[in-house]
Amino acid sequence: MQTSQSTADPRTVFESLIRGITDGSWDRLADLYAEDAVVELPFALPAPVRLEGREAVRAHFAAAAGGPLRLTVHDVVVHRTADPEVVVAEFGYEIRTPAAGEAFHTANVQVLRVRDGLVVASRDYHNHAALAAALGQLPATPTPPGDAAPRQG
Repeated sequence: MQTSQSTADPRTVFESLIRGITDGSWDRLADLYAEDAVVELPFALPAPVRLEGREAVRAHFAAAAGGPLRLTVHDVVVHRTADPEVVVAEFGYEIRTPAAGEAFHTANVQVLRVRDGLVVASRDYHNHAALAAALGQLPATPTPPGDAAPRQG
């Protein structure tokens, strides 16, 4: 996870981030974020999450470090944008749970804004439903009003 933060461009910072995730270097990942960074996880369950500040990001990564999932990143495509601070990254995760032993795959998209070698903003579109299902934590889906139980026929 060695980036020269004053010179690291957005692609290099993203590559450091996914390398740290794959290596399990959770305790160092928050150092890639600015002190006032904002990270949004709009697909998080049971509700969207907004992390404000490096220490909130650090706590989020610490929670992930304590979990049973092992993530390997693959099929990375990084798109540069007209804004030199912003990249859009598409990638897959191969996810393993030691208990199940079986791997599954999810698709992900991250939009990163990097300034002075640090992430200042990130919108992370991960398949949180698949992650929750793998952990046996998928929240119950409420029955919408007006929907009845299937009729026995």
